[in-house]
Amino acid sequence: MTRKHFITFILIITNTLAVLPQAGRGVYRFLDLPVSSRMAAIGGTNVSLRDNDVNFAFVNPALLTGETDGVIGLNMANYLSDIKFGTAVYGHNFGEKNFMSIGVQYVDLGKFDGRDVLDVEQGTFTAKDMALYVSYARPLNRFFSVGATFKPIVSAYEQYTSVGAAFDAGVSYKDSTGLFSAGLVVRNAGLQLKGYYPDEDGSQHREPLPLDIQLGVSKKFAHAPFRFSLTLHNLQRWDLSYVTDNKTQTNLDGTTSVHSISAVDMAFRHAVFGVEFVPSNNFYLALGYNHRRHQEMVVSGFKSMAGFSFGGGVKLYKFHVGFGMTQYQVGNYAYQFSISTALDEFKNL
Repeated sequence: MTRKHFITFILIITNTLAVLPQAGRGVYRFLDLPVSSRMAAIGGTNVSLRDNDVNFAFVNPALLTGETDGVIGLNMANYLSDIKFGTAVYGHNFGEKNFMSIGVQYVDLGKFDGRDVLDVEQGTFTAKDMALYVSYARPLNRFFSVGATFKPIVSAYEQYTSVGAAFDAGVSYKDSTGLFSAGLVVRNAGLQLKGYYPDEDGSQHREPLPLDIQLGVSKKFAHAPFRFSLTLHNLQRWDLSYVTDNKTQTNLDGTTSVHSISAVDMAFRHAVFGVEFVPSNNFYLALGYNHRRHQEMVVSGFKSMAGFSFGGGVKLYKFHVGFGMTQYQVGNYAYQFSISTALDEFKNL
């Protein structure tokens, strides 16, 4: 990485740390959803795995490679309460060192019955979020690549609309053996250009975007078909607690309790663990654990797999097909499906 690239990267970080929202606050939280079935299966995010999966450009644009040229990826998830979300992406390269992709991420919250304050029916309305991803990556040498993404964002809930713009900037490293890789990315740096509603003085009510600095490593064994990944997220903010954490609360039976988070627990809330069984390039099984999701979604007194995720993928004919399953709360699973193919596969048909 040149000095110019390094200085630019540091400036992006420092200029976007001015406003750090507390956990659960801010807008466009759909940007944190898993972008593919494989991403969902290994814990929800991974910024280090550079193995020519074009979908990974959604989380780190530096993961685009020469092999993502002409690859199309389609991903769809059946979320909670019939909510649908997904992504679509296409990779295209210009020459040997200019890697690009264009993609879209969306959430469709469905149709709602509208009622006024007197409970009179007012018809139906919808709620949708969408972001466009325009990504570019370039290798600096045979080990390092850098990339950036520009993301226009549109959100529309009934009569309330919002427009924003975000940027991602990432770095990727892969060693000469191809067994170890690492990544660093600043995600969702930007601002809300138009708020959902105005303030009392008539100005736009703007909220912060879900800024996220992530650092990850992936390691595959030379003589065993296993790959392990560790991704650290929200490195710009240590405290991931909510306003009700670490405070005295009154329970329904009149007793009081304090929901406190230890330093060790907080540290693990920044970590996502993933392991893959990859006997070949045409098949994989994956398992992930997201400790923050587990701690926030688990229900006391109930057995829950919240925070754990599973999935797998296989190449069928000319298509790579994937499936991921994640439990966000007791009894509710989110199922994610992916399919991708390279257009070059059909040139000789």
